Amino acid sequence: MTTDLPETTQLEPGQSLRMAVDAGASLLVLEGRVRVVSPPSWFGDTVFSVKNSLHEGEAYVAERGGWIEVVALAPARLRGIPRVESAAPLRSPRVARLMQLLFA
Repeated sequence: MTTDLPETTQLEPGQSLRMAVDAGASLLVLEGRVRVVSPPSWFGDTVFSVKNSLHEGEAYVAERGGWIEVVALAPARLRGIPRVESAAPLRSPRVARLMQLLFA
């Protein structure tokens, strides 16, 4: 996550938290229930945000980076999990070489 969340964050019902997240970052609901509003997106000429209700034990994974809003629907405890970088390359050397030849 691009924000510095403490190991756990507690929210009372009605409290909200806005934070910037990187694509692939996760938010785990340790206790309670929350609503997560995704970063705004465009669909044609309309801006929209997706709202997800999460219960204890469920996680939100950011499909893309941006600002999210987390609203407590019940007393909640949350944990932010940063995006895990892949240690393995996404492409094999053969595919990488083919891409070089195609776009050179």
